Amino acid sequence: MACNPELCTVKPCGLMYKDITSDKGLIFNVQRFALHDGPGIRTTVFLKGCPLHCLWCSNPESTSPSPELITRDAKCILCGRCLDECPQQAITIVENKRTINWARCNSCMKCADVCPSRAIERVGDYMTVDEVMNTVVRDSSYYRRTNGGMTLSRGEPLVRWQFAMALLRDAKRMGLHTAVDTTGHAEWDVFAEVLRYSDLVLYDVKQIDARRHKEATGVSNDRILDNLEKTLTDSKVVVWIRIPVIPRFNDSEEAIELICGFVRTLPRPVEKVSLLPFNKFGGVKYPALGKAYNWEDIPLINEYQMEAFRKLVESYGFRADIGR
Repeated sequence: MACNPELCTVKPCGLMYKDITSDKGLIFNVQRFALHDGPGIRTTVFLKGCPLHCLWCSNPESTSPSPELITRDAKCILCGRCLDECPQQAITIVENKRTINWARCNSCMKCADVCPSRAIERVGDYMTVDEVMNTVVRDSSYYRRTNGGMTLSRGEPLVRWQFAMALLRDAKRMGLHTAVDTTGHAEWDVFAEVLRYSDLVLYDVKQIDARRHKEATGVSNDRILDNLEKTLTDSKVVVWIRIPVIPRFNDSEEAIELICGFVRTLPRPVEKVSLLPFNKFGGVKYPALGKAYNWEDIPLINEYQMEAFRKLVESYGFRADIGR
């Protein structure tokens, strides 16, 4: 039976994982020289698993709490090794095209293990804290020169909160600046522990209307907004608000004003508000993961509208920018 994130009481966010420990975390990317996930040059660690299921997600490989297969059809050399290895007989080659029956696939990863051209790959590897930090520390000199550091990003870092906290704790011991990019959907006692080792929180606020938020993301925004208020009450961490501007969801003056009005009532000021325009960068990943992408025909938000939203945010007294 599928877990209901609204009813489940398992920490931290309603998703049940057998590996919620500080020993290993499920990582789907460690991106060096990141420039958009906090100040300076950074290394961004992407953790797999998210309690939200946003309809427009540009990183669909981040949402599942388990390793997945992703296909790269252009790399396929039609050698047939994946077909021979698949115990579910989910792979066929017809008319010089390899096809996966995703309904039959059980993600055993055997096809990825034998693919010589990496046309089928595994998304998500279990890594120890030391393995991750060995990559992070390679760029310590850049962090020092640019006031950069390490950022934990999504999925949702608070899903595997003990592992996330262990990474942040090690980074602080090394004197690195730390940031957490989060949806804010976690139990407060978990969030508070993670904040102890965080210098900056990049906090998504998508919608104030609770009904629309749940329709589009699968979860209520009550906990998200409450945790934001507590973050600015009970900690001294710097907060950047991020508003993903999504067509037919919150791309209106009314929606942006409601968010700004809420943020203005918080116990202390946030450092800045970033507007993130909807993009389709992740569209090609959906079929590669065996998922449907339903946003291909949704128009992008033009730069003039984004600039108008930026000025609207500034009118509330916030420092505002248009990010990515």
